Amino acid sequence: MDLEQLRQILDLVKQHNLSEFEVEHEGLRLRIRKDLAGSHVLVPLPAAPPPAAAAATDPGPAPPVVASAGPAPIAADEVELAIVKSPIVGTFYRSPEPDAAPFVELGAIVKKGQVLCIIEAMKLMNEIDSEYDGQVVNVYVESGQPVQYGERLFAIRTS
Repeated sequence: MDLEQLRQILDLVKQHNLSEFEVEHEGLRLRIRKDLAGSHVLVPLPAAPPPAAAAATDPGPAPPVVASAGPAPIAADEVELAIVKSPIVGTFYRSPEPDAAPFVELGAIVKKGQVLCIIEAMKLMNEIDSEYDGQVVNVYVESGQPVQYGERLFAIRTS
């Protein structure tokens, strides 16, 4: 995949106002996600080789490609971060009511047991508490978006 193809994909994503798009081409798998600032970020993903090819040769990791008009989500530091994942399938909400302030903002200091968000599942509102003391450095999901079990919700730099 060359630079011109990446530009075409980004133009299509912006033109159709997609919040997330994933593509696999010639062993390179990319996910384009809209971050909280509204800019698109290319996230390289490990490609899933066909079962027969995986046993024969390992092509190595795909080259990292990142293109962004704004600030990118934390990537290099994620190894040091605690990731809060969704314990259930449902709809993610950052605040208790549509017009209310979010439970936590980006950069907020949180304590263990503090409510981070709500996930609605089967008409029940489930509060998701922080398992860590630290600072919220990334919010992966937008309010009102569906989430899957195990999906990343927040990144917290533990203290």
